[in-house]
Amino acid sequence: MEESILQMQRSLKWLQDVTTGAIGYELESRTLQGLQVIRAQRGFLRCSFIVPTHASDVNGNWHVGAIATIIDNVGGAAIYSIGDHLKVTVNFNISYYSTAKIQEEVEIEAKVIGNKGKLTSVVVDVRKKHNGELIAIGKQWTASNDYRSPQPRPKL
Repeated sequence: MEESILQMQRSLKWLQDVTTGAIGYELESRTLQGLQVIRAQRGFLRCSFIVPTHASDVNGNWHVGAIATIIDNVGGAAIYSIGDHLKVTVNFNISYYSTAKIQEEVEIEAKVIGNKGKLTSVVVDVRKKHNGELIAIGKQWTASNDYRSPQPRPKL
């Protein structure tokens, strides 16, 4: 039980570090800026997010690349919550059904649906908060390796 709590804490810390730019790439931190975890348990995350201006296309729609980045990172955090380290993505598939506009609130829900030893699968749904309309579904398979979570960069 205690190990499960520690895994969840490591997962949430990793997601926070990516969101704040302490680890990862600037593209990820800019895209995830404002992401709020509203429910977390082993193999499951639900987050709230308000689509920022900088993550939209010329028509004011949430950019599909920004949606993919959120799906990848929230799904990765859900997977990380059931193991002791990050895994490498071996298959990543997204189906887009609609979009959201600037300043629209969405919910991102990631569920680990399969864990077959070294292979783990997660499904991530992205929906409009006000009416539950489906924006996108991401499906991701990951594989274990010896890769360890990056450590935060020292502050200068």
